[in-house]
Amino acid sequence: MNIAIVGSGYVGLVSGTCFAEMGNCVTCVDIDAIKIEKLNKGIIPIFEPGLEAMVLKNVKNKNLDFTINLPNAISNAKIVFIAVGTPTGEDGSADLQYVLAVAKSIGESMNKELVIVDKSTVPIGTADKVKATIQKELDKRGVQLKFHVVSNPEFLKEGAAIDDFMKPDRVVIGADSEYAFGAMKQLYSPFFRTHDRFITMDIRSAEMTKYAANAMLATKISFMNEIANICERVGADANQVRIGIGSDKRIGYSFIYPGAGYGGSCFPKDVKALKKIAEEHGYKANLITSVEDVNDAQKLVIAQKIVKKFGEDLSGLTFALWGLAFKPGTDDMREAPSIYVVKELLSRGAKLHAYDPKAIEEAKECYLKDVEGITYYDSKYDVLKGAEALILLTEWKEFRSPDFEEIKSQLNSPVIFDGRNQYNAFNLEDKGFEYYQIGK
Repeated sequence: MNIAIVGSGYVGLVSGTCFAEMGNCVTCVDIDAIKIEKLNKGIIPIFEPGLEAMVLKNVKNKNLDFTINLPNAISNAKIVFIAVGTPTGEDGSADLQYVLAVAKSIGESMNKELVIVDKSTVPIGTADKVKATIQKELDKRGVQLKFHVVSNPEFLKEGAAIDDFMKPDRVVIGADSEYAFGAMKQLYSPFFRTHDRFITMDIRSAEMTKYAANAMLATKISFMNEIANICERVGADANQVRIGIGSDKRIGYSFIYPGAGYGGSCFPKDVKALKKIAEEHGYKANLITSVEDVNDAQKLVIAQKIVKKFGEDLSGLTFALWGLAFKPGTDDMREAPSIYVVKELLSRGAKLHAYDPKAIEEAKECYLKDVEGITYYDSKYDVLKGAEALILLTEWKEFRSPDFEEIKSQLNSPVIFDGRNQYNAFNLEDKGFEYYQIGK
């Protein structure tokens, strides 16, 4: 099947590459000419395990190509995906300007019946706006063409996106025509050789499903962090409580690890947007609001522990930081707890030595650009020299079982602040460390 995917960022590039892997002919479109030029040279703009090799393979096989020319891309396509960004607006809502700009361009250029798919995470009712925008452009042209707008939310985890796409838990399709359902089932059928997890529903329910899923996962994280904060105050161990409640099949172990809060491109943005959607429809989403409030506070819990140990004024003190990305397996720093911890410690006069396997360039070029007082290193042990303590904020595999004797020999004092509770099973106090974690 011929497919066009408009937007060659994280969702668009992963989706297009995986569709190409199944033998479809995919054209990825973007208005960023520099990005497209790099992609055509085999330079991948994001880090995602397995993505680069799959892109290069499918470009070589001529199943995947990249362009800035949207009219050419959609001229032979049967299905066109809209996968552009929906950043958070000033009022907390999702900004639809890029989605609707693509819809306008499709209406200006389409020359035959199309299935047009919202792959971006969009507010409930966006499909109606996309449909109206396209129809307006067709009316201006004086042409009558059939088109079908579909909602197909993505459920990709950064760091495991290829596997998620190739072996999905479910594919949710919201549509209002049998033609659209049929086209989408044909497209996705190769991904369901053993289990049919193709779920159909009305369009608004599909749009809501993505927000509900992310809000539910964010709620589990904030709930566990709230429990962890209570555990600290009553003398309980949140790690043991987690095991106790996770063994209940109704709860499970996923997303109930105490930590420094959630970040990334989805949870913060989608929780904010869902709260705004509720407000716009006359409902105050108290639970969703609390989820966000707990998470905002949680990002500074490790910094507060450092201040409690070393004092309000951190002038003259240096701290070693392991982890900048919001989670392992990605270079994404959007809303990462590291940003908040770094800025809080620097504001109190501290200096920082930082290491991350993938996110250092993101920090330098974007999220901590022009921030003074932070030095970046190429090795996790190099950051330790002369530091008062080690701070762990991202649970990369290479941090999971380090040489604690090496850590102790490099630090000025054997102190570890563990924002992901990675080392609670190592009995670090018996090894001569002062060990601070979440929820104990």
